[in-house]
Amino acid sequence: MKVTVRKYGGSSLSNLKRVHSVAGDVAHARASGSRVVVVVSAMGDTTDALLGLVDEVTPTPPAREVDTLLATGERQSAALLAMALQDMGVPAVSLDGAQAGIGVVGDHRAGVIEELDTARIAEQLTRNAVVVVAGFHGTNDTGDVVTLGRGGSDTTAVAVAAALAADRCEIFTDVAGICTADPRVVPRARVLQVVTAAEMAEMAFAGAGVVHPRAVELAALYELDVHVGSSLDNRIGTVVRGGRMKQLETRNVVTAVVHDESSVLFHVNSPGGDGLCTVLDELSASSAAADMLTMSDQAVSFTVGADAADGLREALTRAGLHVRAEPATGKVSIVGTGLSSRPDVTSRLSRCLREAGVAVTHAWASQARASVIVPRDRTADAVNIVHDEFGLEVST
Repeated sequence: MKVTVRKYGGSSLSNLKRVHSVAGDVAHARASGSRVVVVVSAMGDTTDALLGLVDEVTPTPPAREVDTLLATGERQSAALLAMALQDMGVPAVSLDGAQAGIGVVGDHRAGVIEELDTARIAEQLTRNAVVVVAGFHGTNDTGDVVTLGRGGSDTTAVAVAAALAADRCEIFTDVAGICTADPRVVPRARVLQVVTAAEMAEMAFAGAGVVHPRAVELAALYELDVHVGSSLDNRIGTVVRGGRMKQLETRNVVTAVVHDESSVLFHVNSPGGDGLCTVLDELSASSAAADMLTMSDQAVSFTVGADAADGLREALTRAGLHVRAEPATGKVSIVGTGLSSRPDVTSRLSRCLREAGVAVTHAWASQARASVIVPRDRTADAVNIVHDEFGLEVST
């Protein structure tokens, strides 16, 4: 019998009505002849609410205790969904990270799954039970809870699917699939039926929040397709191909436009090699994911997420470097295939914005993505302009 791994995010489980709806969808999948493992996030804004409680208790919380607290959100979701399934007459069991055999290494709030012992999951599947796994966390070699960081439940789902050699991995969220742009910003955006894992990873890293980039990278490593769809209608909209796709040259060079309004642009004066090494060392120490990194003998420019910006700025200043940060920025990116061999495409990106009166203050390009920085209050305008420039509303 085939095995399907389904992941449901917090928006899909935002209240008890949604929990019962998800239980019905899972029961239907099981009735169709599949053994089902479900990976769940915390309900709605539970994680943020728990972090709010931490802030009320202490400004300097121990990381171990924060992780122990945060993991209760996913455990709550897993237990409630298992109860809802049992109430429908469907055998189900919830497992937390330790019970599911998820071994994690690394720092608290930023753990990495090192191993996954599927024995207990497999045992329950042979009993024809639905296994509901609390995502986002596992345990380290001392038995402490370690969370995987934001988006960790996506990574949990892909890791479970890979470890079980599952026939299908599905991620359900509150959108119809992967779109050519955020449909809340570009109403003309269309759902992409297929994207490559490389494209999806770039989209996720550039700001698309549908699937976490670590999950996509893991899926690509195991050549695992990930099916993305809406929990509102239980339909799959996009397949993220973990393996190779044929006839890539016949596809549009630009697949989608992505935006991010939570990035801070840093300019750091770093005369000589020592200054540059200091910047890179501080980035590594802070675990801040730097993007759009450009450097010269005298300066380094890059973007980081707003949540890491203050701490990084303080660390670089303490190191004796002159730091200028621009928080009121928007990052607009085009994602596609072979962009580095198509300089005309990146030129069009900047030119169409300039001609529309949108200032571009920083630009960067790679093989699969080109990004520009624009004023934050013009980000939505820029996304619509770029979407029109590359004709992304038309399927080819």
